[in-house]
Amino acid sequence: MEQRLNLSDYDFELPLELIAQQPLSNRDESRLMVIERKTGLLQHRIFKEIPEYFGPADVLVLNDTKVIPARAWAYSERQPDKQVEFLFLRELKPALWEVLCRPAKRVQPGEIFIFDKDLKGFVREKGPLGHRRLEFNTDKVIEKLREIGAPPLPPYIKRKKDDPRLKTLDLERYQTVFARKEGSIAAPTAGLHFTPATLEEIRKKGTTICYVTLNVGEATFQPVRVEKVTEHRMLPENYYLPEETAEIINRARAVGNKITAVGTTVVRTLESAFIQGQVRSGQGATTLFIFPGYNFKVVDRLLTNFHLPRSTLLMLVSAFAGYDLIRKAYQVAIKEKYRFFSYGDCMLII
Repeated sequence: MEQRLNLSDYDFELPLELIAQQPLSNRDESRLMVIERKTGLLQHRIFKEIPEYFGPADVLVLNDTKVIPARAWAYSERQPDKQVEFLFLRELKPALWEVLCRPAKRVQPGEIFIFDKDLKGFVREKGPLGHRRLEFNTDKVIEKLREIGAPPLPPYIKRKKDDPRLKTLDLERYQTVFARKEGSIAAPTAGLHFTPATLEEIRKKGTTICYVTLNVGEATFQPVRVEKVTEHRMLPENYYLPEETAEIINRARAVGNKITAVGTTVVRTLESAFIQGQVRSGQGATTLFIFPGYNFKVVDRLLTNFHLPRSTLLMLVSAFAGYDLIRKAYQVAIKEKYRFFSYGDCMLII
């Protein structure tokens, strides 16, 4: 089978009206395309019907990371009439953060930015990839972001920063119902469709549900800037795989039971943690880039959203299901007017 390793192979035209701008009223009312890899059959279902695809021998793996309200606005002491948007990427040490900013040209070393009366940031230096490093007047930055910050929605979801109704909606819905461990700057979007009731129905089927944590960072939405896919390098993302999860997965694999990953972040965590024939527990950082030709070692089935053109996420899904089958599925999804991207519909690849 021909491997598709050019960036242009992962391009497609998407009507703008298919980019979901808001979540549905009910999480589990999303459409679900079920893709059978062996037969190429595509079925159109509703997400709340997903328990039908699970049984007593199955394992469902979720990413329990929690999105922080990492988007905030500030003005420079020198130019108080001009606001800058900041995305808080990571805490380097207490009170020192690496951020993205827009427009970046307004954020230069030596400047002080005021977020509110209690939060000020001094621009210490420029970092890699256009980042800035800000030193704050407090080490309780996350606590302040919970007060003033907004969900770090991707740029294709359009929001006015002064719309309190949508901010409240996004704070609830750009978060999975099982989010527990704070640290992500983007949601593991495949998990957004689950409700407590859906998870309970899956448990009633006898399926074992377990968790990993991968804090979603820039790597997940990092653009590919090279035509040869093999030349792309992923940025690191930190993960934690509990001992209980490792034991559940290793027992299931030993007897041939199916492992279903919810989202590309779970796939990358499990595949990265597979060492010498076993899934290993513990903390790690993954730079794993999965594209066609990759040999999957842990994951048998995948629940995932519909992804951006030319993205590493689309390449991973193409590696899992096969390039031609995913190409066909996306064409059908566009024809049938599925909703795309973070707040959109999803597919279960079995």
